Amino acid sequence: MVPEEYGGLGLSNTMYARLAEIISLDGSIAVTLAAHQAIGLKGILIAGNEAQKQKYLPKLASGEHIAAFCLTEPGSGSDAASIQTRATLSEDGKHYLLNGSKIWISNGGMADIMTVFARTEVDVDGVKKDKISAFIVERAFGGITSGKPEDKLGIRGSNTCEVAFDNVPVPVENVIGEVGGGFKVAMNILNSGRFSMGSSSAGMIKKLIELTSEYAASRKQFNKSLSEFGMIQEKFAVMALNAFVMESMAYLTAGMMDRPGLPDCSVEAAMVKVFSSEGGWICVSEALQVLGGLGYTKNYPFERYVRDCRILPIFEGTNEILRMYIALTGMQYAGKVLTGKIKEMKKGNIGLALGMVGKKLRSSFGASVDFGLTGKDGVVHPSLTDSAKKLEQNVSLLGSTVESLLYRYGKTIVDEQLILKRVADVMINLYAMTAVLSRASRSISIGLRNHDHEVLLTNTFCNDAFFKNNYLMTQLQKHSPENNDANIKKIAREVLENRAYICSHPLERTY
Repeated sequence: MVPEEYGGLGLSNTMYARLAEIISLDGSIAVTLAAHQAIGLKGILIAGNEAQKQKYLPKLASGEHIAAFCLTEPGSGSDAASIQTRATLSEDGKHYLLNGSKIWISNGGMADIMTVFARTEVDVDGVKKDKISAFIVERAFGGITSGKPEDKLGIRGSNTCEVAFDNVPVPVENVIGEVGGGFKVAMNILNSGRFSMGSSSAGMIKKLIELTSEYAASRKQFNKSLSEFGMIQEKFAVMALNAFVMESMAYLTAGMMDRPGLPDCSVEAAMVKVFSSEGGWICVSEALQVLGGLGYTKNYPFERYVRDCRILPIFEGTNEILRMYIALTGMQYAGKVLTGKIKEMKKGNIGLALGMVGKKLRSSFGASVDFGLTGKDGVVHPSLTDSAKKLEQNVSLLGSTVESLLYRYGKTIVDEQLILKRVADVMINLYAMTAVLSRASRSISIGLRNHDHEVLLTNTFCNDAFFKNNYLMTQLQKHSPENNDANIKKIAREVLENRAYICSHPLERTY
């Protein structure tokens, strides 16, 4: 992804996703390379000035130098804005003195160049405030020590350690972007790197399908091959569906990111990350289950895939945080539209009010929805009409559901995490449906081999996602009997207050 003028190959996001698919067969190698390229040097690439790019990118592109991304601290994980590492401007104004420590740093023990985030004092309208700034830090500056490698559950071949900074002199020209603009740089780096998790996870699952299908076809029990049993067949269908959806989402997102300009695909990338990390975890577990006891031994790679895969829902933004981001970013636009409508009604726009009432009545009576995906001028192939209609119905229902939620909660919606989780899950499913419908329509139109299998996968996924979405949105209705949130919160509160499971043991007696 480093441009050719700085010694790189100048690959597009799509080609980067394709390479990620290949190297994902070894989780440790994948993480090492991603920590170097997807986040380590990305700050220089997207926010660095010309002098910084000329100085650092050539050796980072050639591999002479290794990069790392240093954001997380002992007291700040998901809450990145609360970091305590500090950079103080020297008296002569030529250097910042960097002090603090970072944890869970991939490549932290071997990185030559680090993108480090620290608090700096910034003058805002005559008032001094603490703002986060991003710095290019060389190990050669001195004062940097790396802790011993962490003894991790998975990705054990990658280097992860604590990195401490003790009065590290960083030249002022090594600030990335503006002083005080580091938080935005950090978010842009993370947002731009997540999309490749879809192709990485798909590559891993496709390899697992090859390994496990050979075993399932040759292993016999009860005078039958494992592949003849329905519950084993279901596992392969789950793996194939997940790989197909992940690929579709990842390459659709990569294609959008490759468009001219700087398109903001951060929500789409977050959706790809959440779906792929959780789908990948399901698939590695199912693959191991096919092999039974053999899969549990270290003689086979399946247990390693399970261990390596567990990190995916945690790093590059936990899935919990990303679900909040997906839901709130999506609802932010809906909120602006709704505010405009309310202002119009307050001005006495009766037509708008009647239109909204009519829309609600039509949706409540199950009126048909047509967004133009199908039909004479439709963009979806006719063989996928039913699935496209399901997508349209879900999108329409989500619009009215979000509107109702914003009426009900207003600005306090930001605190309703269980509600936001469902909204995010529906949005992720809708994006996945969009991706597979687009891909399968293209495959049919250009005559790709096995496009009938893509149609089968698409229709199967869309049918399943349609009913999941409907149930999730039913739970979001006011006074829904399907919604158990109040009980869930009460259970959690009582357990957490006691710091323990509080039920009496079933063998206890009162006499």
